[in-house]
Amino acid sequence: MAVTVHNSSSRHSAGIASGRSVESLVISVYVCALTLTIFMALSDQFWHWFIVPVVMSGILIGIDAVDWVRGRVDLFDPIGLSGAFGWFFFFLAPLLTVATGYWLIYVEPPAERREWLGWMALLNLLGLIVYRGVRLVYAQRERRITTFWDIDRKRFYFLGAVALVVTALIQSYVYLSMGGIQGFIEEATDQRAILLSLRGYGQIFMISESFPIIAFMMFVLYARDHKSPIYRSWLILGIVLLIYFALKIYFGGLRGSRNNTIWGLFWAVGLIHFWIRPITRKVVLIGLGFLITFMYVYGFYKNAGLEVMRLLEDPTARVELERETRRDFTTLLLGDLGRSDVQAFLLYRLARPDSDYEYALGRTYVAAFAVLIPRSVIERMPSKTLEGTEALHGRGSYIPIDFEATQLYGLAGEAMLNFGIVAAPVSFIAFGLANCSVRRWLFGLKPGDARLLFYPFLALFCFYMLACDLENIVFDVIKNITVPLGITVLSLSSVSRLPASEQ
Repeated sequence: MAVTVHNSSSRHSAGIASGRSVESLVISVYVCALTLTIFMALSDQFWHWFIVPVVMSGILIGIDAVDWVRGRVDLFDPIGLSGAFGWFFFFLAPLLTVATGYWLIYVEPPAERREWLGWMALLNLLGLIVYRGVRLVYAQRERRITTFWDIDRKRFYFLGAVALVVTALIQSYVYLSMGGIQGFIEEATDQRAILLSLRGYGQIFMISESFPIIAFMMFVLYARDHKSPIYRSWLILGIVLLIYFALKIYFGGLRGSRNNTIWGLFWAVGLIHFWIRPITRKVVLIGLGFLITFMYVYGFYKNAGLEVMRLLEDPTARVELERETRRDFTTLLLGDLGRSDVQAFLLYRLARPDSDYEYALGRTYVAAFAVLIPRSVIERMPSKTLEGTEALHGRGSYIPIDFEATQLYGLAGEAMLNFGIVAAPVSFIAFGLANCSVRRWLFGLKPGDARLLFYPFLALFCFYMLACDLENIVFDVIKNITVPLGITVLSLSSVSRLPASEQ
């Protein structure tokens, strides 16, 4: 039986209240205190003032994480997901950064890293307070959703089938134009060549890489409309997800983008949750283990290409690959999922009296939307790459292709690049508005509303925007949603107004 999404203001209020419950607060305090105690017992590096704002941030965002773990909010509630990811991002990642000594390469770190981790944690703490405030204000002014989008199934299947043929042909063209799949892999995993060989392919990827999600949407609608329990069995759903995963690798995964595959899997699991049957937290834990393993192995592929196949021939090759690619489990957690070192070092550079960095004043945000314009129409701005390189390495250090800082700075980091240190906590207004706006769909859309086909993907960016830059968000959203949304809109049979009793 498909999960039911209620349009209930009382439930909405209960969800918000649960995030502030004393019980969840007590649990959050206990978990953070216990975690810190373990770290302090293992190393005297944690006897430093930086732990104060780190722990306070962990407790504050941990309230929502506790509610999510305990099932007090929906599995795909963006506030619960933001709480779970935020607990790692704001609390665990800074502690692991100190414990492992992980730091940016190719830079001269500050004499006392913990001090700058502490100052950054203080900015994040202020930002989380702003985030909670935005949620309170939004809840008081929220408007209900009064419409229902209904899909004409026959039209959707027809347009979907046409799209599958077109996207498959375009993907085949991409591989053939680069000498086949092996040639494509060699280009896509060459970190220098990728900047040149795949430039201008954005619009092509937007179409070709839509194949898996369109096919999965067709399956989801078909499974929902048929009452046979076979389509709701975990065996069948597991097989379908494996096929979908293989399609994601073929349609986009081979070009070195882990996110293209991971976000697609998150989206697919969300569609199962809202359209076919509810996903349990046990399934989530299994899936999380699979994703972490995939991200770890795929990190080798991104940097070493087909050399990753050595893992199948010789499991002991893992150590050598880690050394060659500088990809290990610590890098996965703190480099790919965390931004503690990047943001702390950026803060250190901007706060130095001799800093010569000129703030971007919004240029990286403008450049983020410029990715929507083809290069043949307008010359792209260098965006965050220019700003980030000069902030981290000094003014004039940016040399296109030859010397570029490719780090992601996250929500607060990009705000500092543009408007300075004070902008970091202010940027959390966007974090709060994104979570509340998308969460409105969770409580406002009726089961079967076509917009629920896109809700899981939007919910994803509500929490991952903490670690992303706007350019990545704009590109990923437009690339992944444009074609499926176009098919969905063309397939609508009606956009009806809900009766007052159902609003």
